Amino acid sequence: MTSPDRAADASAVDPVGSSRRSKITPEREQEFYDAVLDQLRECGYDAVTMEGVASTTRCSKSTLYRQWKTKPQFVAAALRANRCVRFAGIDTGTLAGDLREAARAAGEWSTRDSMLVQALSHAVLQDEDLRSALREALVEPETRALDDLVERGVARGEIAADHPATRFITAQLMGVVRARPVLEGKSADEEYLSDFVEACVLPALGLTEPGLTEPGLTGQGLTGQGLTEPT
Repeated sequence: MTSPDRAADASAVDPVGSSRRSKITPEREQEFYDAVLDQLRECGYDAVTMEGVASTTRCSKSTLYRQWKTKPQFVAAALRANRCVRFAGIDTGTLAGDLREAARAAGEWSTRDSMLVQALSHAVLQDEDLRSALREALVEPETRALDDLVERGVARGEIAADHPATRFITAQLMGVVRARPVLEGKSADEEYLSDFVEACVLPALGLTEPGLTEPGLTGQGLTGQGLTEPT
């Protein structure tokens, strides 16, 4: 077999998709992911198109279709690639302190994540892979991290392992992050979430110091009563 014949034979057995996919660098791939997630936040899922992402990133539409085939696959891949544990590294030495830090951390990213969840809220009901990707990216990492905070609190003897309120901590924190934009038209920022932890989460766990809370105090009122840990 001549050299050209061998080359032709090699290209025949080498998957075309594989060779083409290898041309996209990790940095370029991340540009595509960032672009599709930004468009999701700004325009909503239905308005996102492969053509729009291709225009934003200055690539050909065929490049995106070769790589991801469909819009749901593309969005799911972007979500998984941007998975991040926002509560990683929190360890103040007390469960109350950890939950306060978790509230502050959640307040820093609540706007962007809430926009993303709202943009995908209808689409995930129709696409199982998209739903799984959303959970992997924005739900499960935070759930595991909050569970770790609670387990450390149990190990330190701060709360009982079978305390009935522990199973609702994630639902409380993540629920208020998602709900406030719908109910009040505002994001659940750091101040709001800190107040929520002081008024709702810590009392449910029996971790509020007696005499510190007063009815009707919100916003700066709560922090003004010395409810946040000293820096």
